[in-house]
Amino acid sequence: MFKISEFSRLSRIPLQTLRYYDQIGLLKPARIDSSTGYRHYAAEQLLEINRIVIFKELGFTLQQITQLLQEDISAEQIRGMLRLKESEIQQLLENEMSKLSRIKERMQLVEREGKMEKEQEVVIKQVGPMHLISYASLGAAEEIPQLFQYFEGLLETGTRSVLSGPRTVLWKESIRQDHEFELEVGYAAKSGSYKLTEGLELRCMPAETMATLLFRSDSSFSKTACADLASWIERHGYHIREDQPGREIYVPLSDEPGTCLVEIQIPIKDARAAE
Repeated sequence: MFKISEFSRLSRIPLQTLRYYDQIGLLKPARIDSSTGYRHYAAEQLLEINRIVIFKELGFTLQQITQLLQEDISAEQIRGMLRLKESEIQQLLENEMSKLSRIKERMQLVEREGKMEKEQEVVIKQVGPMHLISYASLGAAEEIPQLFQYFEGLLETGTRSVLSGPRTVLWKESIRQDHEFELEVGYAAKSGSYKLTEGLELRCMPAETMATLLFRSDSSFSKTACADLASWIERHGYHIREDQPGREIYVPLSDEPGTCLVEIQIPIKDARAAE
């Protein structure tokens, strides 16, 4: 048996908290000295304290924890609760990291004040027609990695053999949902007729005149590339074609896992020719 002060040290639970747990019936001492009134706890109650702490971290109230302890929840059930909580916290972290990335992007836009670096060179080029196997969805730019995961899950083994190009993203403002984009993710494919899984489609992209900007995914330019490209298009007297989506092409660097070359392609037309 341990005195309450000793049990407090071992469990790392403050004395006041242990007394409160006793008062509300959440954790009663194993024995109370009849002559002194001192509380004594057993070593096995450290396991009970551990469960109380876990349930508190999972967000349960003390009243709910009392009921859970009475129901004698199994270790496997507790592990399941912890896994759910872990998943919830991981999602929160990812959301916050996404917010942090967007804040850094805005900060770079402010600091750069629209200036382009020498390493960034806009190239006007003719992009030939392309067949694209893609998955379409409404969403935000930060959802693109999840859309690719879903796309990969829909691909059948036989279909993979016809893919001939790098990852490609098409994006266009949505008329139906003004807070989202019309996104398509997929790969260039060999021309032909294919039986595709429901949800995937084969698109024939026309030849286009594109203003393009190439950069490494891990460079500081990645955060401001679209704004830099837009500034260049405006300065050089071009208009963006509203009837065609913008494109992003991702080419992995074989010697640097996780890093790729990204090319943004914006369909343009000469402003003077449009007048």
